[in-house]
Amino acid sequence: MRQHQDPVRHGVADAGEGLIRVARMEHRPSAGLGLKPQHYEAAEAACADGLWFEVHPENYFVAGGPRLAWLDAIRSRHAVALHGVALSLAADVDPDPAHLDRLAALAERIEPCMISEHLAWSQWGGSYRPDLLPFPRTTQALSRIAANISRVQERLHQRIALENPTHYLHIEGHEWAEVDFLCELAHRTGCGLLLDINNVFVSAHNLGTSAEEYLDAFPAVLIDEIHLAGHSVDLAPDTQLLIDSHDAPVAGAVWALYEGLIARIGPRPTLIERDDRIPDFDTLMAERAQADALLNAAARRATQAQTALA
Repeated sequence: MRQHQDPVRHGVADAGEGLIRVARMEHRPSAGLGLKPQHYEAAEAACADGLWFEVHPENYFVAGGPRLAWLDAIRSRHAVALHGVALSLAADVDPDPAHLDRLAALAERIEPCMISEHLAWSQWGGSYRPDLLPFPRTTQALSRIAANISRVQERLHQRIALENPTHYLHIEGHEWAEVDFLCELAHRTGCGLLLDINNVFVSAHNLGTSAEEYLDAFPAVLIDEIHLAGHSVDLAPDTQLLIDSHDAPVAGAVWALYEGLIARIGPRPTLIERDDRIPDFDTLMAERAQADALLNAAARRATQAQTALA
């Protein structure tokens, strides 16, 4: 363990048949950034209090080379989280053993502060689709996904967090409300939840539901991490869809939802995501500072409330 180099500590949680490690941040919950290759040098040199980074592990499934060397260098100075995009947990097949082996090797190498994945599928018939695809939330799907999450956690010996999906159209056949479905998965497997507020906002707009009601129903105790990102408007003339594009600053409405959420649940590690039209590092750090300021304010309010009750 490299406790002298980063603010990460590891606990152990019961996950049914075995024990899984729960990685947590040792300092106050703070804001991080998605790490991009064009920012490696700036990220390594950055010294903001509590700064951490998140990467897609699939980009680092290599035996060596400059990309992995940069990740090692940044990891020596900052906590790093792994946010997977290809485990295909909702597929009607077990997770790919070779993929799991590569993920486990990377996790052993960098000792991530968190590991997360999406509630979606992308694998079918031995091939991968370049998207995170939806499915009907049935009891059968629930059992299958729970088994897949358990397989992943047992292989990694670490708890993962599951991210709520983005929706673009109504799908028939749901037997569970989404928040109930996520909570039941957490109950059965011991996994945590990653709450992506931009996903909630985009989905509520596209489906005609309430983002506020969705967030109010989300149990605080299960939230390991929060994601914030930007979105865009579909340019097709016959649609009013919003797209979870990660190519713009976080929208004001999403910031408002975030501030209301952490006022209710308290601060949680929060990531600023940007995957397209990527600006310079300082611009992203300014967004990260905005999130960190809100987290600090939420922490102060929580402390004041506890003091008043004492």
